[in-house]
Amino acid sequence: MMAIFSDKIEQCMEVFMDDFSVFGTSFDNCLDNLSSVRKRCEVTNLVLNWEKCHFMVREGIVLGHRISRDGIEVDKAKVETIEKLQPPSSVRGVQSFLRHVGFYRRFIKDFSKITKPICNLLEKDTTRIQSLDK
Repeated sequence: MMAIFSDKIEQCMEVFMDDFSVFGTSFDNCLDNLSSVRKRCEVTNLVLNWEKCHFMVREGIVLGHRISRDGIEVDKAKVETIEKLQPPSSVRGVQSFLRHVGFYRRFIKDFSKITKPICNLLEKDTTRIQSLDK
């Protein structure tokens, strides 16, 4: 995807793995950009999944992030899901928890300082998981 659309990335589209979003500064500009991207898809034999296509939206949820004119924000539903997770009770649980919250690290000020106590639980010779309320 990056190679196919390299000249368009950040100019009129963003790519994440096999998904992309096309944008514009106005309705007409967005239509022009969309047409250009569609033609590139045809030339390179990329097939679109029409069930996943959404056109002319002002905002949307993509991979757990709310994308809008204001930029990228965390999807509140994902935050609620993380808040409801049971406290980890094993090394595997701690690792899983850190993977879940790590996805949002760019939105959490001082993420590494906040997660330091829980990361310390993964150090060798830690015999038990203590309360994380401290």
